[in-house]
Amino acid sequence: MGTAGRRRGWRVVAAAALTAAVAAATLTGCSIRDDICSEGEYPVIAVGGTGSACVPEGERPSKGYTRYPEGKVPQQVDDEWDVYWRTHTVDEGGDIVDAPDAG
Repeated sequence: MGTAGRRRGWRVVAAAALTAAVAAATLTGCSIRDDICSEGEYPVIAVGGTGSACVPEGERPSKGYTRYPEGKVPQQVDDEWDVYWRTHTVDEGGDIVDAPDAG
């Protein structure tokens, strides 16, 4: 086989490997999720609403925001807690309540 034939062969092998990897990821439900905040930040929730923000580590949340309750902090978009906090919020007393704008 000549040089051109070998190159074509490698391309076919590479394309087949890529196709197999994509198929495997799709079939296993593997997906890449975005982090809620960037490295060095933590997420906070709007008191009485479903809004959120990210605050640099070591800083306090802005007025009107609070930390998520321990163990209920969303880490990635669409994870269990990110979905939960779309319909719940924290009131001024720190209690978890249904969000008024949950529709």
